[in-house]
Order: sequence, then C-alpha cells, then structure tokens
Amino acid sequence: MIFKYKFCKQNDINLFQLNGELIDKNQAKELLAEIEASIAKGENKILLNLQELKYINSDGLNVLINILTKARKSAGEVAICCVNKKISELLIITKLDSIFYVSKDEENAIEMLNK
Repeated sequence: MIFKYKFCKQNDINLFQLNGELIDKNQAKELLAEIEASIAKGENKILLNLQELKYINSDGLNVLINILTKARKSAGEVAICCVNKKISELLIITKLDSIFYVSKDEENAIEMLNK
C-alpha cells in the first residue's frame, strides 16, 4: 500500500491526514518538506490525523519523531489523533505516547494545540 497525505489548514494549525503505510522515510519526503516550509513561515502547530494510516514501522515512527523535533525546535507542538488500535499499541510499547500528545479525536487535539 502506498503512503499519501492530505493537508489543510484550520486557523493556525496545519492538519495532515496520513493515509496508507508509512514504512520508509523516502515515502515521507514531500510531507517533511511541506512541514519544514510551514515551520519556516512560523506555522509550528501540527496535527497528524492517523485515521487512514493502516501501518507504521520503526522508519515511520522516526518520521513522526523528526516532525516533533522540528516543531519543538521552533517552539511549536505536534498532536496525533484518530489512531487505530495497532498503531496505538506501538506508540505505547515504544513509549512515544508519553512524548506526543495523543488524542482520540481531532477536536481534543486542536484544543490542546491551542493552549
């Protein structure tokens, strides 16, 4: 399955809806470039909606960590929402659930990013 994403802006939050399987950093080159460009413009609140993401491996987790690092270096934040059971378990096992703000839905994630 191919990795794709959709981007939209909600007020001052950049929302990225990830789709497919994220198993190689090269798949996310465009995503990372778009996020870097947003951060360079001072848009450092990022919401990753994983509702349509079916699978992620260690390389994919590394992409998420990379996004978080870039955002926090610019005094921003990243929230993750709508995570399926498998990916949620992976976030717990790797303890990434304690590093990222993980929400069950977009509404709560947006609230958190606006604090």
